Amino acid sequence: MSQRKNQPERLANAGASARHITGLAPVLGTRVRALLLGSMPGDDSIRHHQYYAHPRNAFWPLIHAVLDAPMSQHYPERLALLTRHAIALWDVVHQCERRGSLDSAIVKHSVVPNDLAQIFNAHPELEVVFFNGQASAQLFKKLIAPTESITRVEKMVLPSTSPAFAAMPFAQKLLTWKAAFQRFLIV
Repeated sequence: MSQRKNQPERLANAGASARHITGLAPVLGTRVRALLLGSMPGDDSIRHHQYYAHPRNAFWPLIHAVLDAPMSQHYPERLALLTRHAIALWDVVHQCERRGSLDSAIVKHSVVPNDLAQIFNAHPELEVVFFNGQASAQLFKKLIAPTESITRVEKMVLPSTSPAFAAMPFAQKLLTWKAAFQRFLIV
């Protein structure tokens, strides 16, 4: 079913040329116990300079539900919720070429990773990296050199919040995300 939903975007992007894109700055508080990593912001996020800006992306509804906070429509309040809970937010990819918004449209040889080691080194209290979907976990494994500060942190792959991952309903994603966050007492 999810493949059919993505078919129009895939067909529309098949002839499109790749665009060079740069991701967003990290969201960091003074304390970081968890790092949420995506792959690369989608077109809506880049256009609005906001993480998970696509209206059908489940990221913000999941975060608010997991942290038992009322849903805010104001982006600065959403970021403040994360930093209050010692959660950082960033992406594995800093720059790349991509046709459209899907991770599968990233031109592999064009990828420049973010300097994630700086977060691991600056925040020894960091306990866990939550990957928002398989793509970010695979990119991390391929692109980020293991260092002592990186290997000491536990890593967990969570179901993607992308509307392209429609195979799992929101309620099931919520249960998985909530269990992961509760395991590390992030809530």
